[in-house]
Amino acid sequence: MSNSIAITEVAAGFRFLLTETFESVGGAYLDKGTSLFETLAEISAADASQPMGECATIAAHVAHTTYYLRALEDRMFGRDLSYVNWDQIWDEVSSVSQAEWEAMLADLRGAYQRIMSHLDGAGEWEGRHELSCLLGIIAHSAYHLGEIRQMMCRLKG
Repeated sequence: MSNSIAITEVAAGFRFLLTETFESVGGAYLDKGTSLFETLAEISAADASQPMGECATIAAHVAHTTYYLRALEDRMFGRDLSYVNWDQIWDEVSSVSQAEWEAMLADLRGAYQRIMSHLDGAGEWEGRHELSCLLGIIAHSAYHLGEIRQMMCRLKG
């Protein structure tokens, strides 16, 4: 008896967790209505721009999450990562206009959709490298979702 599992089955599990984290809760670890896109739909540009003491704004968390998705996507496929500067987003993003906020949300959704589309080609993956990148994306995105939800709690007082 083999202990192996098809990479396509692993990809299906990742799709389930990514969908829960970003789009809609399926019962893995979030409460109904608390996925990232559902959460962000409730946040205005003004709220996303509110400073939290010395901490980053919600807008910075969203920009950072998008940047991370792009960097890990590039890492998955062995692309050049010399552009990566993890401090840049935190240093540059604070307040956003409504148009900037909408563009930021669209960028996040586009990066997420590209990651999801890569799951369709899982049968051609080499294995460990792609898997570790996807695990990182799930864990990292869930962390920032939690940060954003905590910040919303503080905003609502």
